[in-house]
Amino acid sequence: MNMISVSAAASATVPVPLASDADIPASVFAAAQILLPHLERGQRIDAATLRGAMEIAFGASDATGAWNWKTAYDACEAATVLFLRKYGKALFRKSASPATVLPQFAKIAGLLPTHTRRSEEAQSFQQFSTPIPLGLAAVTAAAITPADCVLEPSAGTGLLAILAEITGGSLVLNELAQTRTGLLSLLFPALSISRFDAAQIDDHLEASLLPSVVLMNPPFSVMANVESRVADAAFRHIASALARLAPGGRLVAITGANFAPDAPAWTSAYTRLQERGRVVFSTAIDGSVYAKHGTTYPTRLTVIDKLPADDPAAFPAAPGVAPDVATLLGWLAEHLPTRLPVDPAVAVPPAAPAAARSVRGYLTRAAKAAPAPAMAEPEGAPLDYETVDWSPAEGGRISDAIYEEYGLQAIRIRGSQAHPTMLVQSAAMASVAPPKPDYRPHLPGAIHALLSDAQLETVIYAGEAHADYLAGSWTVDETFDLVSAAREDAKNAVRFRRGFFIGDGTGVGKGRQSAAIILDNWLQGRRKAIWISKSDKLLEDAQRDWSALGMERLLVTPLSRFPQGKPVTLPEGVLFTTYATLRSDDRGERVSRVKQIVQWLGSDFDGVIIFDEAHAMQNAAGGKGERGDVAASQQGRAGLRLQHALPNARVVYVSATGATTVHNLAYAQRLGLWGGEDFPFSTRAEFVEAIEAGGVAAMEVLARDLRALGLYTARSLSFDGVEYELVEHSLTPEQTRIYDAYAGAFAVIHNNLDAAMEAANITGSAGTLNKQAKSAARSAFESAKQRFFGHLLTSMKTPTLIRSIDADLEAGHAAVIQIVSTGEALMERRLADLPTEEWNDVRMDITPREYVLSGTPDKT
Repeated sequence: MNMISVSAAASATVPVPLASDADIPASVFAAAQILLPHLERGQRIDAATLRGAMEIAFGASDATGAWNWKTAYDACEAATVLFLRKYGKALFRKSASPATVLPQFAKIAGLLPTHTRRSEEAQSFQQFSTPIPLGLAAVTAAAITPADCVLEPSAGTGLLAILAEITGGSLVLNELAQTRTGLLSLLFPALSISRFDAAQIDDHLEASLLPSVVLMNPPFSVMANVESRVADAAFRHIASALARLAPGGRLVAITGANFAPDAPAWTSAYTRLQERGRVVFSTAIDGSVYAKHGTTYPTRLTVIDKLPADDPAAFPAAPGVAPDVATLLGWLAEHLPTRLPVDPAVAVPPAAPAAARSVRGYLTRAAKAAPAPAMAEPEGAPLDYETVDWSPAEGGRISDAIYEEYGLQAIRIRGSQAHPTMLVQSAAMASVAPPKPDYRPHLPGAIHALLSDAQLETVIYAGEAHADYLAGSWTVDETFDLVSAAREDAKNAVRFRRGFFIGDGTGVGKGRQSAAIILDNWLQGRRKAIWISKSDKLLEDAQRDWSALGMERLLVTPLSRFPQGKPVTLPEGVLFTTYATLRSDDRGERVSRVKQIVQWLGSDFDGVIIFDEAHAMQNAAGGKGERGDVAASQQGRAGLRLQHALPNARVVYVSATGATTVHNLAYAQRLGLWGGEDFPFSTRAEFVEAIEAGGVAAMEVLARDLRALGLYTARSLSFDGVEYELVEHSLTPEQTRIYDAYAGAFAVIHNNLDAAMEAANITGSAGTLNKQAKSAARSAFESAKQRFFGHLLTSMKTPTLIRSIDADLEAGHAAVIQIVSTGEALMERRLADLPTEEWNDVRMDITPREYVLSGTPDKT
């Protein structure tokens, strides 16, 4: 064979464990490395050789489902990429022309197995990679130079990209399929691979990126998120890529043969394309060229230069149907014009990939930064307080009011300060006092300046509750779902530690109290804790409350930093997660998030678990609704599993609306509301039935009894003396004109909404392509309209509001302003787009005008 033959000793290989979805690209890459020596020796890769390489790389056969034959063909293509990177430049140097290098490419392709099997994904996304002889023709047509920035919008396994690389171009690669993206990242480690829908690539890439060459082999008739066939799929891909191409640049596309400029079905589409760029070459190719890749469907090579055609309706004559690549190369040499000049100021080569906007990227940057001085950990000491006797007012009633002023009842804390704002509690709660505690929390000496007496009381009673266990012994199954009563001496029997419930309202400081409970245990050596909340946005609140007590804020670490199935590697810290994350079940070999947390903490964990916004676990056990039985919520079940798996944990429930209905208390098992000695209910069902029968009064009695046991506290800010007065703003004629103008603008958007959806591949000539996307688009439009006019009216009212505030301040009053929407996200987007030279003179538009501008499609 007249090809490079390099002897390569096959290195010893060791089977690896069964690959998970995330490991498939790495396993395919490993198989490619095993296959590379066969190509180097000029040995044909048959089915047995390929199977052996895949079984070594994946540690299992295809019968186990670890891999399929389409994945095996991807490994062959990846091996081809590695081979071409190693020897491709030498092949081109030794060849006088593309026609003379073609036989070598044909021999390389001949060493690879024919694709005889397809996967469901390959069929659905029409994943037919470009045969390297045809790729050679495409690269020849592109006439790539070292000055070119080459975009491949559907990069696949990199067979076209590697040819562009070895001919000197710098690459910008995009691939929608997740596995192929991972493989490309390994094959082209210096590049940052994007994952956008290539049919809209112009809308997604950075505005500064203008490739001078586009190489593409788009799907012929499928679109992302569209189940049915889309006849104009290739046109949409080409149109978007052409819009992104720099003026004077060249686009080379491999499409189905029927996508021809002179085909009646496509003449109007090509005419529209030629308003931006002129078709300079287009010819059909016999289907035999693609036979090795599993199809004999005839294809077409089309070349478009980014310069508007003199006559958009005129197209170059096709030389015919190329029976093979050699003929195609000859036609290119004969009929293809030379490339147009590209303005060097316009064609921007890809910048070095920025640090990934991910946890890993932030960690990398943090590792390179100068280390900050470590924050000294505060020293803890037992909190000094004394217990006192308390008795209700004469007659057992305090007053006829619904709420009573709150004050410490059973304790007095030396050196403590009253809460900054007057607190109240319900009359029922005020009629009883909690028991005298014995527990003394360990807190820093300066804690009195950080927590009020009411907040310190919470820390004391939480510790008091945690010092005790619920009655009875129990066994928990391996799933953590089933809990059964057991004898105290039974094997694996456990007792559950009692919990505590913070039911305070806004302004009392539930987050600060939660952080203080964790700090108390931290200073006693329990250096791991869990903080679960409703949204990942509340991570900053948790870090704020933790650092307010003198602790390092970054000790509160999000669980999202650790992929599911991977161990949490923190030696100590407060692990923050959300209920939505907590409900993630097992996925193949990746254990659930609950099990991941349990593995980090250990089954004997006795630290703190904060269930912030605990009402998110409501309906944990199911129940009855207005329309029949209601299934148990996934978040509630996940919360129960965590409580079952860690019986010794110190559980704190935090919610201002935790007991709206009795069913919503099913998650609060650690309060001992049933199956214990404090309440006369043997089962949850019996408890629910009894409380439901008593109605709201029973719920109030329940809260009072929990307060009397020292398990519950519920204080609120006092609104005593608050009066309400409406301030009316009358629209000025100018404001009325502005309102009418924007109403007219939204009318224009409304009238062109169908055209925008067609441009976004939601609808087409055949009708609706994606019903869900169409519904979402209309919903988004109406939502944006409401938000816009809400912001507009608010801004119009602001001058009157400011005058009202000024008048109040002059009268000696304090003005408290609640800002519902700050526009922070919009401001951050504007700042991100601001050039560095304008940082010293910041002028930007952060008005809701962008709702109107973004609603108008400016790219079609």
